[in-house]
Amino acid sequence: MKHIFGTTREDDEQKRDQRYLMMTQSPVRQLVIKMAVPTIISMMVTALYNIIDAFFVGHISTEATAGVGVSFAYMTFINAFGFFFGHGSGNYISTALGAKKYGEAERMAATGFLSSMGLGTIAAIVGLFFLTPLSRMMGATPDIVPYANDYLMFILIGTPFMMSSLTLNNQLRFQGNARYAMVGITTGAVLNIFLDALLIYVLDMGVTGAALATCISQMVGWFVLLLGTEMNGNVHIRIRLFSPSWQSYKDIFKGGNPSLARHVFVCVSTIMLNRYAAYYAAPGTEASAIAAFAIVSRIMMFAFSIILGLGQGFQPVCGFNYGAELYERVRRSFVFTTSLATIILIIISVTFAIFAPDLIRVFRGEDAELIKIGTRVLRWQCIAFPLIGVSTVTNMMYQTTRKTLIATLLSMGRQGIFFIPTIMILPIFIGLHGVEMTQAIADALTFLLALPFAIKEARKGNHQALV
Repeated sequence: MKHIFGTTREDDEQKRDQRYLMMTQSPVRQLVIKMAVPTIISMMVTALYNIIDAFFVGHISTEATAGVGVSFAYMTFINAFGFFFGHGSGNYISTALGAKKYGEAERMAATGFLSSMGLGTIAAIVGLFFLTPLSRMMGATPDIVPYANDYLMFILIGTPFMMSSLTLNNQLRFQGNARYAMVGITTGAVLNIFLDALLIYVLDMGVTGAALATCISQMVGWFVLLLGTEMNGNVHIRIRLFSPSWQSYKDIFKGGNPSLARHVFVCVSTIMLNRYAAYYAAPGTEASAIAAFAIVSRIMMFAFSIILGLGQGFQPVCGFNYGAELYERVRRSFVFTTSLATIILIIISVTFAIFAPDLIRVFRGEDAELIKIGTRVLRWQCIAFPLIGVSTVTNMMYQTTRKTLIATLLSMGRQGIFFIPTIMILPIFIGLHGVEMTQAIADALTFLLALPFAIKEARKGNHQALV
C-alpha cells in the first residue's frame, strides 16, 4: 500500500531498520550531536516566536510589552499540554521502535496527536468566552488588560494548531527524524518574522498584528509537520488508529507527566511573577516591572532553548538504546550531554551578564526604569544559569526511560517546588529585589536536588540497567 509520498510499507520497514542500526550502533557522542543540531535549531526557532513579538511590540509602548508578557502565561499552558502529549506519545514511540513494535508506535502517534488537537479546541472555545477574566487572572493590571486581550484573542484561535504542532514535532523527533521536525518549526518562524513586520508596521495593527502573525505562522508550521509524518520511514498519523483507551493515556502519562508538571508550574510561576512584580514595584512603574521580567524571560528562554534542544537530541538516543537494552550507551550519552550542556551554559551566562543592559535596551530602550530592573534580573539569573544543565538533562533521562516519579519530582523543582515558596517569602523582607533573585535561588536548589540522581547514573557500570 502506498502513502501520500509514494512509499510502501516495505519502504517504511527498510528505512526504520536503517534508523534502528544508526541509533543503536553509531558512536554515542557523534549521534547525540547529530540528533541535537536540528533540535537545537528547532527550539531556538520556537523561542524566536516570543522574542520576535517582544521586539516588535516593545517599540509600541511599555504597556503593550507588558500585555504580551502577561499573555506568556497562556502560551506556557499550550506548551504544557503540547509537550505532555508529545513527550508522552513520543517516549512510547521511541521505545516501541527500539523494540521493533511498529504497530504500537502507529497507534500511539494517532492517539497523542488527536488528543492534543481536541484539548486545544476545547481550551480555545473556553478562553474566547472568558477573555478578559483570563487576562486579569494572569496578572494584567487595568491599563494592560486591553493589550493582553488583543494579543490573546488570536492566540486562542490558534491554540488547537499550536498545541498539536508541538505534539507532532516531538513525535517526529523521538523517531530520530529531528531534521524534518526542525523544518516544520523553522518554516513557521521565518513566516512569523515577515508577518510581524507587515501586520504591525505596514498595516499598523499593533499588538493584534503580532498575535495574528503568530497564529498564521503556527498554522502553516502545523501543516508542514503533518505532511512530514507521511514521509518514508516515519510513523504515519492514521485517524482510524486513534485509541483513546485507559491504557493509552496511562502510557502517555508515564512519559509526559514530567513535562506537564514542569510547564504547569511555569504557567503558575509566570502569573505569580507578574503579580509580585506589580505589587512590589514603585508606584507608577508597575508596567515597567512586568515588562522587564517579560523581556528577561524571553531572553533566558532563548538561551535555555539551546540546552533543551541538546537534551532533546539526547532523548531519542536514550529511548532507542533503552528499548534495545543497551544501557551502557544510555549512560555514556547522558554523561556527554550533561558535560556539554554545562560548558555551553557557562559561556552564555558570562556573555549575558556582561552585556545585560544592552540586551534589555534592544527591546525597550525608551524606558529607563525597565532597563534598570531588567538588567538586575538578568544578571541574577546568570549567576545560577550554568547549574541547570545537570538538572535538565537528568530530568530528561529519567523521563525518557519512563521513571515517572523521579522525573516529575525533578521537573517540578525549578518553577514549582523551589520557585513558589521563594517568591512568596523573600520579597516580604527585601521587596522587588527578592522577586528579582527568585529564579536564581530556585535554579541553585533544583541543581542540588538533581545532583545525587545525576551522580548515580554517571557511575553505573556496563552491566547495570537503569532502575
